[in-house]
Amino acid sequence: MRKLIWIGCLSYFLIGLAHVVLGSVLPVVLEHYKRDYSQGGTLIFAQFAGFLVGVLVSPWFNRRFGKRGGLLIAIGLLCCSELLYMMLPPWGWMYVIALGAGFGFGMIEAVIGTVIISAIKENTAVAMSRLEVLFGIGAMVMPLIASGLIEAGYWRMSFAVVALFAMATLGFWAKGSFGEMDQVLDQRAAPEENGVSSSLGMRAYQGKNLLVLILFIIFFFLYVGTEMSLANFMPAMLIEKMGMKESGAALSVTCFWIAMSVGRIFAGYIAEKFQYRVYVLFSCLASVLLLILLPFTEQVWSSFAVVLLLGLAMSGIFSITLVFASKLLPGTEEATPSILIASGGVGGALLPLLTGWSLDHLAVNQTQWMFAGFAAGLLLISVLAFRLQQASHDKAL
Repeated sequence: MRKLIWIGCLSYFLIGLAHVVLGSVLPVVLEHYKRDYSQGGTLIFAQFAGFLVGVLVSPWFNRRFGKRGGLLIAIGLLCCSELLYMMLPPWGWMYVIALGAGFGFGMIEAVIGTVIISAIKENTAVAMSRLEVLFGIGAMVMPLIASGLIEAGYWRMSFAVVALFAMATLGFWAKGSFGEMDQVLDQRAAPEENGVSSSLGMRAYQGKNLLVLILFIIFFFLYVGTEMSLANFMPAMLIEKMGMKESGAALSVTCFWIAMSVGRIFAGYIAEKFQYRVYVLFSCLASVLLLILLPFTEQVWSSFAVVLLLGLAMSGIFSITLVFASKLLPGTEEATPSILIASGGVGGALLPLLTGWSLDHLAVNQTQWMFAGFAAGLLLISVLAFRLQQASHDKAL
């Protein structure tokens, strides 16, 4: 099991690289193609549309090829997409490549998240936060690498870095052995079994459970959309607002993910000690306060300080809420993570599209106030989820 977790961590590191590489070099990509931020938002939208498709079709691939087979297909597609990005094809083809890249890392995330949550029954939050730590490290390292490559004039090689890690990850999954988990990873379900399991899964989402699921779908839509908008457009916002250099502005994303990675080291342990609902509630509250403060920052140091604190506040929200939702909906551990990750993919596609439009047509501060509004929605839903679990607990007593 330990080996599975560590190779899962490597895969999440790869996902972290893939999630932010496009945003890290987006200003220079747009300059190279002579495009505006709205078109950059459309490119991010295409990547996360692919992410959504990858998450949604991952159960079919798992049944047809097994979880390991599905992972090999997804990682291979991601590797090819990053190599094609590096070649800087005509702009229209960039949208197609973005779909392929998003499909790859979306499917990887859905499959591994489902395997970990369903296989590990105790300290699940700790296991998931480990994966998220490596995601954060990947997302932190990539802008740092991109910044150096931009400064050196070789920014397109940022995509080659992701492709190399994809090749290494592909080798580990192809050759790795996980003992008794090998059967689970390589199992292919019969068509009739698929129908029965799908029917049983849908029955679990009835009455109050359906309301809980809808609340968390909206939550993940807002959270992933906000996180990806910040990660992809933070450099652009600093360039527009403060006139920073592109290479320096790219470091803001590194600062954000440094804080994310540090916070995720402790997030699982804190959530297990103080309850998932308490952790999620206070993390959302802190995020709202910091995003309200962000439009008032007028200096580079103050903006970077808020970005660092925001990374800490948001560090465990995704993984802990994913576990929290799965625990609130017992018996749906196989389906709930994929549904919520998919809803996050929709947010990751649509909200950056809105952010790109906002940066073209509104002031930077107005865009930052929009982020505060999204975070207020997260806070409201976390309060409702807190009360729902508290009511269930009181009823059980």
